[in-house]
Amino acid sequence: MPDSPQQDVPLGDKRGRVRIGFLLSQLGAHATELFADQTRGLGISPSEAGVIRIIGRSPGISQRELAGRLGSVQSRVVALIDRLEGAGLVTRTRSSADRRVQELRLTESGTSVLRSLRHSAEAQEAAIVEGLTAEQTAELFGLLVKLSSLRGLDTEVHVGYRAP
Repeated sequence: MPDSPQQDVPLGDKRGRVRIGFLLSQLGAHATELFADQTRGLGISPSEAGVIRIIGRSPGISQRELAGRLGSVQSRVVALIDRLEGAGLVTRTRSSADRRVQELRLTESGTSVLRSLRHSAEAQEAAIVEGLTAEQTAELFGLLVKLSSLRGLDTEVHVGYRAP
């Protein structure tokens, strides 16, 4: 590891092999561990945190819409919502327009957890980019967004929700 964030890092290992995928995987695992530690402290799982975030951004979203957004099977979403409702973080109400539809909203407790998640995400991001300058952080972010876009990835939803 370089002594200073400004020092150039050679592209490749001792044999000259480029290992971008490996390094991204390592950093992804590190970021996952940091986030799991943060959510564990709030009494929820990372998957539940993601669902809380989406419901907070889209109050009244239906379970079906949520499953579609997550790219997950509905039965998995129902189980997640059951846990969140049982914990008093989410409510389900029948839609006045279509009684077959369950609309999801955060409770006061759920909104409080969402605020805590925002602080946790900021702390996680600071830990991940620690040692980089503001310019390097902005460059890294821009490159990651570009790579995600080129591959058709949703930068708001983690691929871990995808149905197997």
